[in-house]
Amino acid sequence: CSDHNWLNDADASAQSSEAKMPAFVAIGRFLFSVIFIFSGASKLLDLTATAQSITDKVVLPAVLAGYTSQIEGATGMPMAQLLAIAAGALELIGGLLIAINFGARFFAILLIFFVVAATVYFHDFWNQTGAEAKGNMIQALKNLSIIGGLFIIAGIGRSPRLPEPVYTEPASHTF
Repeated sequence: CSDHNWLNDADASAQSSEAKMPAFVAIGRFLFSVIFIFSGASKLLDLTATAQSITDKVVLPAVLAGYTSQIEGATGMPMAQLLAIAAGALELIGGLLIAINFGARFFAILLIFFVVAATVYFHDFWNQTGAEAKGNMIQALKNLSIIGGLFIIAGIGRSPRLPEPVYTEPASHTF
């Protein structure tokens, strides 16, 4: 049957394209990571501005006040500066490890939570009007796309993907 040969050809084509896919995934993973690597490094290189931005936008719940004062006392740094270091380190380390595919699933999940929090605190277009609301809505939608990419990375993980089954037509139909 000529359909049978077509299915075999499709299966062979799928197998040959699978050999190329890891390169595309690796390149995509690396390019996707650049935004986190750059952003994390920028935060760490300008901690004062990052801490000020956090001070302006982030309000920690009063319930955490006792814990934050203990942490500030132990480190000798204000909480905004600690959060700036944590955010920069998470983005930089997470981006680098996703790029080299080491702990990619774990860091993708951590970065999902980070990007959600950053979107809620820093791109709250629903509390704004005019051009500011529009600009922050665009940033929030970009972050939504980044979250989608992080879900893909978390879903793929480190292990190679198994080939998907190819549909084959039954030999004969009896009704």
